[in-house]
Amino acid sequence: MEHPTKQIKGNKSNSLEGKIVVLGITGSIAAVKCVELARELIRHGAEVHAVMTKEAVRIIHSNAMEYATGNQVVTELTGKIEHVQFCGVKGEADLLLIVPCTANTIGKIATGVDDTTVTSFATTALGCKKKILIVPAMHSSMYENSFVVKNLARLEKEGIGIIKPREEENAAKFPAIEEIVLECERAVGKGMLNGKKVMITSGATEEDIDEIRILTNKASGKTGREIAKECYRQGAEVCIVHNHESIAREIKNLQTRTSKEMQETVLEELKKDYNLYITPAALNDFIVGKKSGKIESCKAIAINLEPTPKLVELVRKNFPKIEIVAFKAEIGMPEAQMIEVARKKMKKLNSKLLVANDVKEKGMGTDDNTVFIVSEKAAKKVSGTKEKIAKALIEKIVKEM
Repeated sequence: MEHPTKQIKGNKSNSLEGKIVVLGITGSIAAVKCVELARELIRHGAEVHAVMTKEAVRIIHSNAMEYATGNQVVTELTGKIEHVQFCGVKGEADLLLIVPCTANTIGKIATGVDDTTVTSFATTALGCKKKILIVPAMHSSMYENSFVVKNLARLEKEGIGIIKPREEENAAKFPAIEEIVLECERAVGKGMLNGKKVMITSGATEEDIDEIRILTNKASGKTGREIAKECYRQGAEVCIVHNHESIAREIKNLQTRTSKEMQETVLEELKKDYNLYITPAALNDFIVGKKSGKIESCKAIAINLEPTPKLVELVRKNFPKIEIVAFKAEIGMPEAQMIEVARKKMKKLNSKLLVANDVKEKGMGTDDNTVFIVSEKAAKKVSGTKEKIAKALIEKIVKEM
């Protein structure tokens, strides 16, 4: 009979397809989250193997992790030398993810102590330069202990990635599962944007009509958020400017509401030596002469719309050397004409790529889309989820730019 993990593998994405993640679980109460974490890693294509300390098994049974991963759980080292099989020379694992990682385990790894299954895997992985991520989880008094702080710094110096916990209610808590998955994707990704700084503007802006009403558009910001995540997966330092909640703590999040706020924020932030500016944002093309108070209901009114400057053109004027990928939305325009219009805009912006699409049926606010990634000599048509489009765009950017 097929194990249930086979039915969910790759359901969300293939970002971890072909990757083997060893999930090292230690004796923190946060271990109860590891069933959900393992399943989410599998939904992104990973094969997951769990390794548990004796203290972890006291909190969550190994049967639960065997169910979650579809693989036998390592609770003791045997003649199979499991730590070498996965984390030794030519070991099968692509990543050792220790989560939750207690202060005790942090101290042991930092000082070379090896007396549990998880520390044996860590010792072996360090010796073979395997990629390691840890997620500390403990009471805040332990997390802030100067020895723990020094040990974490020592682990970082050795190349171990630290996924910071959420600090609330006097505890260093398990971070969002989506954030852990994103860090795993970055750790094992191709690193196509390593060393690059990327800014993305995303979503709609708002203009006040009166103290209650606004002028806006249908843009949801989904494309921009997916592009930001894909840039981060590929190793970039990422900043997103939008009117939504933060995607992840390691992605710089600058919130703006109006077109003017976005313009001012972008032009100021880009002074910090960015390499690439990607702009799927749908800024309002008009501002409104705002009325004080509330406009009286049930009466016809006239609204004066004044055109706003094009942000992408301001960026090009002020930052002539930055690479720009602009977006161009049309309605009911034939594909050939849309591509021609895109190339004219590319020439105006001195840009090597532009993303064009027809939003008559889908695109704004939807989960999927069809776009053309237009270069000087070709136009690649991409249909599917906005995550798929983001991946295709970044691959094209790396190739062309």
